[in-house]
Amino acid sequence: MHIPDDLLYTKEHEWVRIKDKTATLGITDYAQGSLGDITFVELPKVNGAVAQFKQYATVESVKAASDVYASVSGKVLKINEELSAHPELINQSPYDKGYFAVIEVSDESDVSRLVSSADYKKYVEGLH
Repeated sequence: MHIPDDLLYTKEHEWVRIKDKTATLGITDYAQGSLGDITFVELPKVNGAVAQFKQYATVESVKAASDVYASVSGKVLKINEELSAHPELINQSPYDKGYFAVIEVSDESDVSRLVSSADYKKYVEGLH
């Protein structure tokens, strides 16, 4: 399982890539693998607000529907519109082409409540 070192994670299997005050959000390889083939994604509205650890998107797969929680709080600057027509990008490329949204971070202290890639790796290994 692929766990990039340059990201931060939640224990609900979401990732965030923060650059300056901008954050890109998505779900991890572990999450997409657990869900199976993703068939539909409901994304947040551009200019809408998201709150850390609160639901901001939904994914549906052949197995189930699941809420997706924001890794950090902020304002949605952009959503990955490709996912509407191609939700399978989340399965194929969860850390790149399968991202969900880009937000402007509103509270930089949110980062202190996330886990590093090393800690997330240990956490996932403990789930097996």
